[in-house]
Amino acid sequence: MSWVHHETVHFTGHVQGVGFRYATRQVAQEYEVAGVVENLIDGRVRVAVEGTAEEIEAFIAGVRERMHGYIRSVERQAETRPTQYRGFVIR
Repeated sequence: MSWVHHETVHFTGHVQGVGFRYATRQVAQEYEVAGVVENLIDGRVRVAVEGTAEEIEAFIAGVRERMHGYIRSVERQAETRPTQYRGFVIR
């Protein structure tokens, strides 16, 4: 079983209905990360992402840069756990 750095990231702001999930998936293709992006019922967007800490940091910075006018805040939780994802998908 392979263990990997994992982060759950919540983006708050005007992040639904603006192509945020699609932009996040496009940014993910530029990095060595895997995971999922989804809208939450409370209006936030949740990203669950796996990779090295450095790749995840760069990926999140890329999302923030790409969607900077829409994001009000970002909450991140990190852990190490068994690999769960292959590729990067939108839910």
